[in-house]
Amino acid sequence: MDFLLPIDIPELPQKIQYNKGVFLIGSCFSEHISDRLSQHKFSVLSNPSGILFNPLSVAESLDYYTSEKTFLPEDLFYLNELWNSWSHHTRFSDIQQEAVLSRINQSIQHAAAFLKHASHVLITLGSGFQYYLKDSGRPVANNHRAPAQWFEKRLLSITSITESLSHSLSRIRAINPEVTFVFTISPVRHIRDGVIENNRSKARLIDAVHQLCREVKNCHYFPAYELVIDVLRDYRFYDTDLAHPNYAATTYVWERFVESCIDPGARTLMPRILDIMTARQHKPRFPETQAHQKFLESYAAKTKQLQQEFPYLDLTDEYAYFKNVSSS
Repeated sequence: MDFLLPIDIPELPQKIQYNKGVFLIGSCFSEHISDRLSQHKFSVLSNPSGILFNPLSVAESLDYYTSEKTFLPEDLFYLNELWNSWSHHTRFSDIQQEAVLSRINQSIQHAAAFLKHASHVLITLGSGFQYYLKDSGRPVANNHRAPAQWFEKRLLSITSITESLSHSLSRIRAINPEVTFVFTISPVRHIRDGVIENNRSKARLIDAVHQLCREVKNCHYFPAYELVIDVLRDYRFYDTDLAHPNYAATTYVWERFVESCIDPGARTLMPRILDIMTARQHKPRFPETQAHQKFLESYAAKTKQLQQEFPYLDLTDEYAYFKNVSSS
């Protein structure tokens, strides 16, 4: 008897490897994948503008990176004793205007350089709803706790989503012709919009993304949304808010992602790296014992061996930790 609905996930033709960079942008669900990739020491850059939920903000940010835009004081606004950007998450906000500009511009430069050599760009869309400032009509990426009456909320059309993202993907391909695009739709339910409105929003995102995958070269879809909504389809796979997938759900999606999107050679290497990363997080009760010193020496040797076998891996911090702690 089958207890899970089967789903066919086509393997990515150009799979993710250790010696190439992976750029991720979009909703908070993209950070689950990013965290897992980082945990396995893939070269990753995630959300240089902070978490972005809607496709227009994703497209705008991608355009900033490809054009290497420089933010100026007039691009910021002052609210709640902080300087903020309508294009960025609140993690960029600060009391000092100069600090905000420095943080934003450094992030854009880093993203621009990374995009030129990334093998994959993973884009996770969370909501088809877009907020606009009423006084200027400007779309915003984050409301920054501004008064609700400042904004107008609209459900984006499929055409507006595909046109904005298609333009951004073309700009990326102009600087990185061989890049592979992977789209996902976040399985996080935006309950504040209402259940019906959330479903309308997700439907438009899914339709737009599949249209892009038909029309754009090396553009693929990974069904993270369907894996949670249609395969797992049970509230035991959600957090207590009944909106966010829990650890079990994100682990299941990650395992399917590895199977279909990660290069087989990299997959054989991942357990060895995870073993070292797990050891790095170990908190000994009695660090002065000989048993713990042998543990550290063992993992220093494992780390050195792995680094020698695969020079493109960056295990500098892990090796330094095992050596420094063992010699202290």
